[in-house]
Amino acid sequence: MTDHGAPVSLPGWHRVYSGKVRDLYLPDDEADARMLVVASDRVSAFDHVLEPGIPGKGALLTALSLWWFEQLGGADGGEPVPNHLAGDQSEIPDAVQGRAMLVHRLEMLPVECVVRGYLTGSGWAEYTASGTVCGIALPAGLSNGDRLPEPLFTPAYKAPLGEHDENITFDQTVELVGADRAAQLRDLSLSTYRRAAETAAARGLILADTKFEFGIRNGELVLADEVLTSDSSRYWDVEAWRTGTTPSERMASFDKQIVRDWLVAAWDKTGTPPELPAEIVERTAAKYRELIDRLTLA
Repeated sequence: MTDHGAPVSLPGWHRVYSGKVRDLYLPDDEADARMLVVASDRVSAFDHVLEPGIPGKGALLTALSLWWFEQLGGADGGEPVPNHLAGDQSEIPDAVQGRAMLVHRLEMLPVECVVRGYLTGSGWAEYTASGTVCGIALPAGLSNGDRLPEPLFTPAYKAPLGEHDENITFDQTVELVGADRAAQLRDLSLSTYRRAAETAAARGLILADTKFEFGIRNGELVLADEVLTSDSSRYWDVEAWRTGTTPSERMASFDKQIVRDWLVAAWDKTGTPPELPAEIVERTAAKYRELIDRLTLA
């Protein structure tokens, strides 16, 4: 399979940003207010880009985002959520076709809109220490992986490049974007999560948590970036969650957790991370493929 790890040169476009896993391009025509979001096969963990990448990952994540944008655009029967897609995706250059989105440029808001429907990850760690998740008090007696009484909106401040995002309160969100916009972000994030969770449940999957990013275009709040992919969300198998006897069995996810687990065992987080074994790469790629098949082929 072709290696899609490094950024590419695209006639008529110039690259303006490369993140851990995605590259952004602007058109050479300054009058064109669109941009290209190109997903690579790069994989990151613990703030490092690892070698090798996961073959096909960029195309799978792009296909999944496009499918979810279609569902949330009204294909699922719900009220359409405006998104950043810019019309005819066939205009994408051949070199990145299948792993890029042609989108409108937005005024991005500095808030990651995290929604948690289940107790896990950093939320579980905080709950065991203080009985809260992002400062929100929860009932006593919950276990790792339990469904929360209600989904929680737990925003984070999008830190400048190279720095860690920081969990913030709703009041801090108000300070960043204003009271009306903060309420709009919270309400739209929660309603979109619930819609997506219902869609996933119909396919035997739990959407444990996710993060959304929004921008403004012509005064309207617009869903942007990737959406509901295995890089931005935790998905679990419903039956495994019901019947598993250990946290790892109940919460086996369809993402790069295989990579994280291997690194924890093989690396002390100092220096350059070791190269991923072929077996870890293939198992991770299989998880990405399984998720998109279960969602889109149902």
